Amino acid sequence: MIFYFSLNVNFQEFERYYQGHVTKVEVHDQNGKTLWINGRHFRPFLTRSGIKGQFKIELTSTGELLSLTQISPI
Repeated sequence: MIFYFSLNVNFQEFERYYQGHVTKVEVHDQNGKTLWINGRHFRPFLTRSGIKGQFKIELTSTGELLSLTQISPI
């Protein structure tokens, strides 16, 4: 399963995920489906301004992460 979504989180907001106080990031794909993704998967995309961009996530049929890629910055 492949989903596309946008994410725009500033550094201060994402700090809660980075420190482990909050574990799941709620996003909505381009068709309106709600996805809950562990915040640790976004760490490679974190910059001083936060995480901003269009993303593609690929999951197994059981919902396990296969890949998460940033396809374009916002």
